[in-house]
Amino acid sequence: MKEATVAGKLIPPAVNKRAVISNKSPVRTTSQEIERTSANQDKSPPKKKKPPSKPATLESADLFEATAAGASREVSMLLSKLAVVLSERAAADAAQMKELESVLTEARNLESFLKEKKKHLRQTLALISDKLQG
Repeated sequence: MKEATVAGKLIPPAVNKRAVISNKSPVRTTSQEIERTSANQDKSPPKKKKPPSKPATLESADLFEATAAGASREVSMLLSKLAVVLSERAAADAAQMKELESVLTEARNLESFLKEKKKHLRQTLALISDKLQG
């Protein structure tokens, strides 16, 4: 919006606009009215401008909510990926444990077989020794 100047004073744009009377015929503001209005403005204390708290707050709240929602989705996605990886790892660990248990069982069976073989071999050698001595 443009501001008009009268006698070196700034006039707000609202004063420079056409006024509308009840019969809807446009009337121009006279220069005396402009001077009176500007004189009244000079006498009135300066108005403090309030920062637009609601729109900025709403925008920042919306921005925060959008960011939080995006972060929440990303965290959920990462947690679901982590859950999948952990479950795959748990399945792989369980498979390895079963394999190790089967290897251990096989090793125990082989050890038992070899002990029996050793015992049988000692008995056979003792029998051969007895026959050779006697």
